[in-house]
Amino acid sequence: MAKLAFLGLGVMGYPMAGHLQAAGHAVTVYNRTAAKAEAWVEQHGGTAAPTPRAAADGAEFVMACVGNDDDLRSVCQGADGAFAGMGAGSVFVDHTTVSARVTAELFEAASAARISFVDAPVSGGQAGAENGVLSVMCGGDQGAYDRAESVISAYARICRRIGESGAGQMTKMCNQIAIAGLVQGLSEALHFADKAGLDGHAVVEVISQGAAGSWQMSNRYQTMLDDEFDHGFAVDWMRKDLGICLDAADDNGASLPVTALVDQFYKDVQKLGGGRWDTSSLIKRLRATG
Repeated sequence: MAKLAFLGLGVMGYPMAGHLQAAGHAVTVYNRTAAKAEAWVEQHGGTAAPTPRAAADGAEFVMACVGNDDDLRSVCQGADGAFAGMGAGSVFVDHTTVSARVTAELFEAASAARISFVDAPVSGGQAGAENGVLSVMCGGDQGAYDRAESVISAYARICRRIGESGAGQMTKMCNQIAIAGLVQGLSEALHFADKAGLDGHAVVEVISQGAAGSWQMSNRYQTMLDDEFDHGFAVDWMRKDLGICLDAADDNGASLPVTALVDQFYKDVQKLGGGRWDTSSLIKRLRATG
């Protein structure tokens, strides 16, 4: 079992760190709001640290799941950052969804300090984190990934190295691009069924068994019909992720017309006051416009 640090105890990080402790690892946690770290220790055991550097001191692996590029930089770099407390040969595993640019920047900084850096964004949402069945897509050196994989397995249903540094983040972008179109299509289908006077439940029961079936349909159609949108990944977070996708597409020349359109639809949802609604709330925009 390894000595670990986990930085960031949000809706994803809190249960992920709990799975590591339950697996027998010695986990030290850090969270910007110290009360959250104290609550985690009370529930799971382990220890809490006042800074990322203190949490990372002596750790073989440091995992992070924070909010955005700037949050990740703040827990990695500076006098109180994790890199300052990590020893040569240790491994930093970033589960945050961030830009390819910050991944390249931190990979270089870690390498200069003789620290391995694995970008390992996740998919599966809060339920996946709580149940330990996340999909983890990784980029980085093969040796670092091989060492980290058994640790990550504490909360993963599948964990794969896709390629060199940055490949994990690029794969997460593919994930968000695919989800955006799926949720919009599902929203339109349910909206159309309603306008046509059809029973939405009966419609989904039939079409979900054919080519239209998807995870989104199986897991979100009921709450969409019930007009409930507090069951998953928030619109504000999705817009952050889609912005990352569109920026990367500008760099690599990919054409993402549907993604760009759905990003604007999510902007409309934000204007409706739905920034904290889950991503299936795209249907609210259709209902609001007729």
